[in-house]
Amino acid sequence: MVPRPRPGSGAGPALAAVPGAAPAARVAAARTSLPGNPLAASAARRFARAALADWSALDFPAVGRIPDRVADEVVLLVSELVTNAVVHAGTAVEVSCALDVVSGEGPSGDGEVPSVVVEVTDHHPTRFLRGEPHDEDDPGCAGHGLRLVAELAECWGTAYRRASKTVWFQLPVSSAEAGESGEAAESGGFVESAEGSLRDDTRRNGALKGGGDCLNGDSPGDDAYVVELLAPAPARVGARDADEDWTRAGALSFLADASELLAGQFDEDLVTSLAAQLLVPRFADWSAVWLDTEGGPPRLAMVWHASESRIETLSRLLEKEPPELPATARGRAVPWPWPSDPAAYGPGGAALACRLIAGGRAVGTLLLGRAGLMRVPDEVADLVEDFARRVALALASARQYTRQATISRVLQRGLLPSRLAKIPGVESAVVYEPTGGTSAGGDFYDIFPAGDGRWVFVLGDVCGNGPEAAVVTGLVRPWLRLLAREGYGVGAVLERLNRMLGEEAVEAAVEGAAEAVAAGVGLPVGGGVSRFLSLLYGELVPLGEDGDGGVRCTLASAGHPLPLVVRPDGSVRTVAEPQILLGVVEDVAYDCETFELAPGETLVCVTDGVTEHRSGARQFDDGNGLASLLGDCAGLGAKDVAERIREAVHAFAVEPPDDDLAMLVLRAR
Repeated sequence: MVPRPRPGSGAGPALAAVPGAAPAARVAAARTSLPGNPLAASAARRFARAALADWSALDFPAVGRIPDRVADEVVLLVSELVTNAVVHAGTAVEVSCALDVVSGEGPSGDGEVPSVVVEVTDHHPTRFLRGEPHDEDDPGCAGHGLRLVAELAECWGTAYRRASKTVWFQLPVSSAEAGESGEAAESGGFVESAEGSLRDDTRRNGALKGGGDCLNGDSPGDDAYVVELLAPAPARVGARDADEDWTRAGALSFLADASELLAGQFDEDLVTSLAAQLLVPRFADWSAVWLDTEGGPPRLAMVWHASESRIETLSRLLEKEPPELPATARGRAVPWPWPSDPAAYGPGGAALACRLIAGGRAVGTLLLGRAGLMRVPDEVADLVEDFARRVALALASARQYTRQATISRVLQRGLLPSRLAKIPGVESAVVYEPTGGTSAGGDFYDIFPAGDGRWVFVLGDVCGNGPEAAVVTGLVRPWLRLLAREGYGVGAVLERLNRMLGEEAVEAAVEGAAEAVAAGVGLPVGGGVSRFLSLLYGELVPLGEDGDGGVRCTLASAGHPLPLVVRPDGSVRTVAEPQILLGVVEDVAYDCETFELAPGETLVCVTDGVTEHRSGARQFDDGNGLASLLGDCAGLGAKDVAERIREAVHAFAVEPPDDDLAMLVLRAR
């Protein structure tokens, strides 16, 4: 039998229920809220000791005195969980402590078993702590993870919500030490200070507010924690009431929360993790999700149990028993035989299995079970089917995203150089962030040897972004390498590239017009692919032995933001002259500029994703914003300069850049 704590009431956090177990009567409850600072653990210990001492002194029927051993273990586990919450989440912490009585063969002989149930809640739900090892190298990690909880608690678990994470545990109140526990309580055996206990008059009234020691001083004030003691008369809750509470547990709210959490998740393993944890412990004791694989057996992607100490055993058994549902059960929740091993699944109960169907295709199977039931109510089965449809759609979206991201990464590897050539006497750094994070974009860069002691660097930006711009990028990079290695100078390379883009545009326009005539529809000129391109193209020739005398730089800008040179004294100057975009005018001559980049000087080249990044009506480079930033970068290495620019761009606006972001930094040693 696994005792089942009832949900708490009032303004404090609700105590986590252990589904499928015997119904519980709430005898008393206490709650406190603590700030997420180093004093929280000691305050939590005082709170727990005070609550247990007062409950023991009240000598509730069917509970008796709370033994010292139980009190010490509760205080120890509360301290560890609050320490974990402060260290890992760093948020305020809510601690709830309750005294429940469940049906069974209790110490009083009347079929009642008392238990202490504790819940510790923080407000950082993304931190996953189950089984997390203690990092002994990190002095800030003062807790022992959840190992102590697993060792001492009768049962325990973790509940994840949209804005919080709760770890709970349950300890039975044994009768072996009941006689001595009362004496210990009365003599202060486990009460640290008189201030920590409830006053007699408050005890009679049933509530204390502002009691206990303050966290930031000796006198009560705004930072004093709040304790409330609830002592209602013990009342039985029947199994029928429990089932009605279960079936009325906010189905619409649950589905809305599930849709919000699952929407936009692009990792199928994260989807399965969320799905299992949404069901447990709210509607099931345990759940599991299998994912269908192409040409192989289904993969057990996630297993979750209300009592986390059973997860490992449950996972091993489920891997041997993948569910096989008939084809007629598409999308319906069908009864499933309760497995026979109570050590992993819990006591007997009812289970459901449901195929996950999206777009007419099966993507996996959901299995869940709840102890203590002969059958799952129809209302819950319907709810599971609705939930399964949402999970299936989220899985299908995640898989589609993964496929597209994989194709994009493959294309991106082909569009960008696998590695940058090392120029003698020059330190280089690149930042490249296409729009969308993983999509191949229209910005590109390159550094390669051109022969005869020449090295070429390129930073370009195709008008537009995404796949259409990537098509042009795939044409331009090979052309540039070919023209440079044929010995053409900077101006000649740009002129020939401009003519090639014009020819490509004409061919694309002819093909697009022919397709439009055949289809009877109108198409944009060029088939919808822009052929305009801004480009910064330059040659470097190292000076002195191994480039120790700096480099001679010849470059030209075709419609591109002009590069900046940062001197060792922090002064910044612009090099090159603005010229027309490539691909706009068929016959145009491009001029170039030659200068020396002395040792310690840095050449900074960026795309308009940097200079034109917006924050409201302002752009990043308004008022020479980039030059002002670079004035503070004197003496920094190329990588440090590039990283400082990247951080400044992202910090400039709340919204991320809506254009591809690229920069190339060259520093003469």
